[in-house]
Amino acid sequence: MPVSLVTIAFVCLGAVIWMVVFYVLRRIVHNAGIVDAGWALGVGLAAVVYAGTGAGDPFRRLLLGVLAGTWSFRLGLFLLRDRVFKGKEDGRYRSLMDSWGEKAERKLFRLFLVQAIFIVLFSLPFLPVVGSSARLFARWDILGLAVWLTAIVGESIADRQLASWRANPEHRGQTCRHGLWKYSRHPNYFFEWVHWWAYVFLAAGSSWWWLTFLGPALMLFILYRVTGIPYTEAQALKSRGADYAQYQQTTSAFFPWFPRRSG
Repeated sequence: MPVSLVTIAFVCLGAVIWMVVFYVLRRIVHNAGIVDAGWALGVGLAAVVYAGTGAGDPFRRLLLGVLAGTWSFRLGLFLLRDRVFKGKEDGRYRSLMDSWGEKAERKLFRLFLVQAIFIVLFSLPFLPVVGSSARLFARWDILGLAVWLTAIVGESIADRQLASWRANPEHRGQTCRHGLWKYSRHPNYFFEWVHWWAYVFLAAGSSWWWLTFLGPALMLFILYRVTGIPYTEAQALKSRGADYAQYQQTTSAFFPWFPRRSG
């Protein structure tokens, strides 16, 4: 067992308490988008706990704590700054609450608790890494580091390009087709998905290696079928109409590729 059952139980309980705290914070800031930051930071904290209590190579555990912690801090801070403290409430959550009517507050609390479940699920791919006794910096580790670095840099660039585009008042009501957004409608989602492959490589050789595939598989499912692309694009069509519809016709939804000619 990569970590003790007591540690896993601690992470499960901690995830629930963590998201309840973020629900209380949501009542203060009046922005449900804070739930995303809570998830990102919570997964990073779970990684640090597992790194500190794992049974594998100490240097590998340290690396896992640094990589997952850095990813978590960058994404969580970005979401807090860009979607909570600077921007308006995410239209996805506003639409959900409007559709829930009088039950909105109760259902929103449940949504925060569901994120606690996702914190636990997305922390599971870290277990094979912290349980691996293989010495650090084998060829698979180098590949994992390269994937992690590519994902973090790519997602940071995509976020900055979009933020810079939105900061220009002349672009109001238009769709960003600048930089990475020319080749994918969701380059930030794509690189977030790529990030989870890093732990697949870092855990190579571990007896629990199969568990690492939960990260990219679950993230792809969520982005494609749950809260990612479907809700984001529905909101974009409401706010940008024909311009975004034309963007859908010419630009890959997820995997970066050259733009198509509009029909």
